[in-house]
Amino acid sequence: MENKRFLLILGGIGVLLLIPAVPMQFSNEGNWKPFDFKTMGFLLLGTGLLCVVVLRAVKSLIARLIPCGGILLVLLVIWAELAVGILG
Repeated sequence: MENKRFLLILGGIGVLLLIPAVPMQFSNEGNWKPFDFKTMGFLLLGTGLLCVVVLRAVKSLIARLIPCGGILLVLLVIWAELAVGILG
């Protein structure tokens, strides 16, 4: 079961990183560099693994949703800061 979750996370990261990669092949609108893909892959992997740790450690549905929601919120804030600099 643990390997399936890990493979699902890796597959999801691959699919999410294809979203900006495919249009970049046909247009000059997106300009992600390899560093950008590595950074986003690291953030997505860290988020996925932290959520798996929460899912393994906590049994109650509500107690799972609150930390995972917080982890996702932190991901979104970091992503927005890296993208457009919303905090400063």
